[in-house]
Amino acid sequence: MKGDYQDLVDEISALLGAPATLENRDFRLIAFGAHDSDDDLAMDPVRTRSILTRQSTAAVRSWFEGFGIARATGPVRIPAAPDAGVFRGRICLPVRYRGIVQGYVWLLDQDPGPGPAALEAAMEVAQRIGVLLAEEAKAGADLSREFLAVLTAGRGWQQDMAVAALRVALGPGADGLHATVCVAPWAGEAPASVPGAAAMCLVPWRGREDGGSGGSGGSGGVPGGAAEQALAVLVRLRSADVPTPAVTLATRLVQPAGPSGAAANGERHPQAAGPTAGIGEPRRGLATLADAWAEASAGARAAAAQPRLGPVAQWSAIGPYRMLATLAADPVDEPATRALLAPAHRELARTAEVFLDSAGQAGRAAAALGIHRQTLYYRLARVVQLTGLDLDEGEDRLLLHMALKSARLHS
Repeated sequence: MKGDYQDLVDEISALLGAPATLENRDFRLIAFGAHDSDDDLAMDPVRTRSILTRQSTAAVRSWFEGFGIARATGPVRIPAAPDAGVFRGRICLPVRYRGIVQGYVWLLDQDPGPGPAALEAAMEVAQRIGVLLAEEAKAGADLSREFLAVLTAGRGWQQDMAVAALRVALGPGADGLHATVCVAPWAGEAPASVPGAAAMCLVPWRGREDGGSGGSGGSGGVPGGAAEQALAVLVRLRSADVPTPAVTLATRLVQPAGPSGAAANGERHPQAAGPTAGIGEPRRGLATLADAWAEASAGARAAAAQPRLGPVAQWSAIGPYRMLATLAADPVDEPATRALLAPAHRELARTAEVFLDSAGQAGRAAAALGIHRQTLYYRLARVVQLTGLDLDEGEDRLLLHMALKSARLHS
């Protein structure tokens, strides 16, 4: 399919005597013509970024849409705007199918520009592109439905049937090597297309409740949290030892969210945090896709809980969160730590966690927290009072450490 798009873009470039680029309606690059000009102005920052990153920023998209390209049925000329990084004027050919915009073909305008006859011929090619994009979108919607069914069917014959249907939908590549990516929380609709994605769907995702650390999180659409969703992506790999395609795709998907929301003390503020991504272990075939999704979900949750892991975390790299995510999909109400985990004692909980992360070494913990050792001892004494746990006892320390990590995972 990609080769078809490239051939059609090259045809438009030949008709109009200028290199063309094709983007879908989400302004993600699909194909582009070769630039062989020695003129430095033949490219501008907007086009360069589009080609290098395969997408345009939200500001650029809004600016171009302001010229009515989403409603246009014919070529639209857009003037240069150096302040916006658009050094050259554009010609936009809307790509439509049955009245619905599917994407855009872009050309840098020139003087003299292409005449009406050339533009009309180019629009005929754009219509052929529209048919291909519409067919791909329909196939993607069908694939999305089958992919979602596999991730939510549970165990037993329902999952077997869902896997069989997805195998048919994916075709010959179904039994190849894949990695599963979870991006959560995901706002809005699923992207029309993502380079490198074999399948995509939106999956219910439990969000945070109001009220700080007492809230719950996780996946699966379980009642009790704010209704959110995650984006699930299936990525084909060439080698299990080279997960780069999945990592690159996940990084692109979380980047538009901006800052990670991590504060100077290493905490992540829920109200400022953007999406994070997790990547499950590569698997061949689809039989264990639900397990791969559980791993990817745990990775996304771990990346949100521990900023040093994110914003993209592979299952193999999240350490103790692998076990914690497996042991409890929901937060555990441990009586001994209930008071300590109340919002009023957030600093004490953080102190205890850093102390245990430091293997109980007071000097290391005090340095990590930026406090005097005596202050550390005072806080630890308060932790003992609140929990009734003995920090000199290995099992008590293990219980406290697991409770703190579990609370972070579900916050």
